[in-house]
Amino acid sequence: MTGRRVAVTSPQTRLAHARRRYRGRWRPTTLDPAEAPRAVALYRVQLRRAIGALALLFTLIFGLPLLLAVWPSLGGLRVFGIPASWLIPVAVPFPAMVALGFWHLRRAERAEEQ
Repeated sequence: MTGRRVAVTSPQTRLAHARRRYRGRWRPTTLDPAEAPRAVALYRVQLRRAIGALALLFTLIFGLPLLLAVWPSLGGLRVFGIPASWLIPVAVPFPAMVALGFWHLRRAERAEEQ
């Protein structure tokens, strides 16, 4: 083993440095005039579906505390020794958000296929 040190880099490093040197203005790709109406329609469909998913997310996030405020008897209910008023805000939102994400992704992919 020699006392000389060598820098080991990824093959992608050269490409990253080359990209950084390019100082041209970034321009989005242009669509064929024949594809533009379909792209606009797809954008609108996906925007509508995204707004629906966000509405469900806000309903979930703000609805659970509202549910607990309107129905205070949940504070006395215990599940495995844990008050339901603690368990519901901790255990319900995250699996529901994951399910909402999968649901939204499936709807977006279905819109692209149509």
